[in-house]
Amino acid sequence: MCRKFHGAAFSSYGGAKSEDFRWIEGKELLTQFVAENGTTRQFCKTCGSSLTFAEPNDTGEVVEFALGTLDSEITERPDVHIYTDFKANWFEVEDGLPCYSEGRDSERIQK
Repeated sequence: MCRKFHGAAFSSYGGAKSEDFRWIEGKELLTQFVAENGTTRQFCKTCGSSLTFAEPNDTGEVVEFALGTLDSEITERPDVHIYTDFKANWFEVEDGLPCYSEGRDSERIQK
């Protein structure tokens, strides 16, 4: 789903505690799509930019947002790969980070 949604090998999301996350402007421009697997994605009604991602069992404690939408430099680094069962067949995860078949609650795959 991520590859098709983004038209790329994978998508890059960051997480923030809900109480630390706020929309500065344009909240009225948000719309959402719920996929067959229950995943909810928010995006901009005007330009179509992917903005947030939530799994079906999401508690709402963390907002997962598309890193490419940030204006500031990203200082944090990846800590995990999720949904690796659906990665592009030509892309190999070789950075030694934990890989999960689906979300963080799914089976961990040893790479």
